[in-house]
Amino acid sequence: QVRLVESGGGSVQSGGSLRLSCEGSGYTYNMYCMGWFREAPGKEREGVAVIESDGTITYADSVKGRFTISRDNAKSTLYLQMNSLKPEDTAMYYCATDPYYCGLREAGFNYWGQGTQVTVSS
Repeated sequence: QVRLVESGGGSVQSGGSLRLSCEGSGYTYNMYCMGWFREAPGKEREGVAVIESDGTITYADSVKGRFTISRDNAKSTLYLQMNSLKPEDTAMYYCATDPYYCGLREAGFNYWGQGTQVTVSS
């Protein structure tokens, strides 16, 4: 059974940094695509960044140059380093994984974590 557990969320001021983590279990971690999504109040869930099993990375335009996604296959853990945070980055952040799809569309992923809240104040 696939299980994803996010951690690392919190409250920071604008310009600050946070690092999110997502530990996966119950599947062959290094063979799956891993991704970060976020959902702000009143908005649809959107893709933030994804990393394929071969390390290929795709970022949403809104986070390019500020966020860095990485994975540690030995620890079955996905990371999202978020720098220069803005109030508009405030959202619930979700980790997702899928063995076949690796893009920024929410509908492409079959497995999701419970989310971790990020709040950025101005």
